[in-house]
Amino acid sequence: MHITHEEQLLLKRNTVDFVSFSYYSSACTAAETEGKETVATNGFVTLRNPYLPESKSVWQNDPVGLRITLNQLYERYHKPLFIVENGFGTQDTFLDGTIDDPYRVDYLKEHIKNMILAIREDGVELMGYMMWGIIDLPSVSEGRISKRYGVVYVDQDDNGHGSGKRYKKTSYYFYKDVIESKGTTVFD
Repeated sequence: MHITHEEQLLLKRNTVDFVSFSYYSSACTAAETEGKETVATNGFVTLRNPYLPESKSVWQNDPVGLRITLNQLYERYHKPLFIVENGFGTQDTFLDGTIDDPYRVDYLKEHIKNMILAIREDGVELMGYMMWGIIDLPSVSEGRISKRYGVVYVDQDDNGHGSGKRYKKTSYYFYKDVIESKGTTVFD
């Protein structure tokens, strides 16, 4: 593609104010995957990272990978960063009107902790964070609600059956405390 000198000047004069991105997990790749354990997510085939713990999700939990990503993006662009999606999608167990999801609490706690460390210790300018998502909704990549991301459970199955009633998960109360404490509770 040919870019004219005028177009280059236009791009130089109109840079972005910040860089936004989504982060769920890191990924390992290789030129040759034969004989290696692979993971298929969102249309991509990656390798399972043997140095990361297994999780309840197909994605491996890599909060340090978020800190590394924050540092790499900030070093490359020298612009404030905004995490627009970060969450943990998996099937939740609804039992006696409650949903205990310690795996999501752990995911959020460790990722938020690494964001704060990137700000405090590494000097990354992070202007915002949005946890994905507040309420269970159908997964865009898979079109089903049974892969739940929210901290609020919606009584609905993949076929649209259910009462539609909402229930706060354990992770809801954790995230509420994180917001109220401005993140300090992740270090408790």
